[in-house]
Amino acid sequence: MLLADRVAIITGGAKGMGKGMALRFADEGCAVAIADISASEAKETVEQISKKGGKGLAIQCDVTKIGQVKETVERVLSAFGKIDILVNNAGALLNRSPIEDMSEDEWDGMIALNLKSHFLFCKFVVPHMKARKYGKILNFSSLGAIHPPDHLPHYHAAKGGVMGLTKDLAFTLAPFGIYVNSIMPGPIRTSFFDFHTGSMTDKEKDDFFAGFGRIVSPLGRVGDPDEIAQAALFFCSDMSSYVTGEVLLVSGGLPLGVKTDVLSAT
Repeated sequence: MLLADRVAIITGGAKGMGKGMALRFADEGCAVAIADISASEAKETVEQISKKGGKGLAIQCDVTKIGQVKETVERVLSAFGKIDILVNNAGALLNRSPIEDMSEDEWDGMIALNLKSHFLFCKFVVPHMKARKYGKILNFSSLGAIHPPDHLPHYHAAKGGVMGLTKDLAFTLAPFGIYVNSIMPGPIRTSFFDFHTGSMTDKEKDDFFAGFGRIVSPLGRVGDPDEIAQAALFFCSDMSSYVTGEVLLVSGGLPLGVKTDVLSAT
């Protein structure tokens, strides 16, 4: 198994891409701590891990609050004795105001969830990894950081900041045996698209994603959370033993041929 005896924290690991990574990592022998705002969904994911014989820990955590992040890291260390892997996956699109109507609170909230949360977890996990001379950190950016499909300046600014943080930490932490990389997902079928699909039936959602994939992606479809998990497994295992500071597009060929007005027109 590729992650035998490893311990990982996955933020936002209760559903979507985070859940896909949690399940895949557990299948590879990793003990997985899920830090998520939704305690019930985190517990459900851990139950799935446990039923398959894996080890999991569900921790309710607001990843924008320094006290809760610190406590989460301490709980993982207490439960498992170490942290080998940190996946900063938590993030969301909270609002869609144009910049001229955007409030300071809207801006700050988006930056806190999608960028500050990465900083907070790194702040408390990195010292432990330094002491052990080993660590894998995987930060989640977004294709929108370099090729915005819509007007979301606060979200795209945060995701661009994730790339800068990744590069800085990769350079700074390399002497300590700590690898830092980033994944930049394209369209993946998750609750991220609830602003379009939240009120749809299952059939309407299937039709939406099928049509959206045909229009926007060179591969003609949207991605699945497990396809993100496969890329994450590469970065968080020894398969990437000579890779750090990279930002990988997992996007079905985007931005090749992308139509920037697709989301706003759908």
